[in-house]
Amino acid sequence: MKSKKIKQRKDKMAKTSAIQRNLKRIKMAKKFHNRRKKLKAIINNRKLPLNERFAAQLKLSKLPKNSARTRIRNRCEITGRPHGVYRKLKISRIALRQMASSGKIPGMTKSSW
Repeated sequence: MKSKKIKQRKDKMAKTSAIQRNLKRIKMAKKFHNRRKKLKAIINNRKLPLNERFAAQLKLSKLPKNSARTRIRNRCEITGRPHGVYRKLKISRIALRQMASSGKIPGMTKSSW
């Protein structure tokens, strides 16, 4: 049997293209926020005539898909990891553990019992 050598990288980073794509989405969401908000207010206003609301719906659909806030992915600020990210800290659980173990976060120590 052949023994498999497993290479482990301690500084795993997400693909830079994925990180850049997410940054682009954040920028677009900020740019189109007011326009989307106004159009959605028109669409949800039941007092306006149906054709006016429908026109606003068409305008909203013409906007880029990446300008919607729901398309933004929460990523780790350090590694770019998309899973296991603490929203408050914007750091992944793995990066947080490494920083805590190396003493870079004041008042936080790795627990042992």
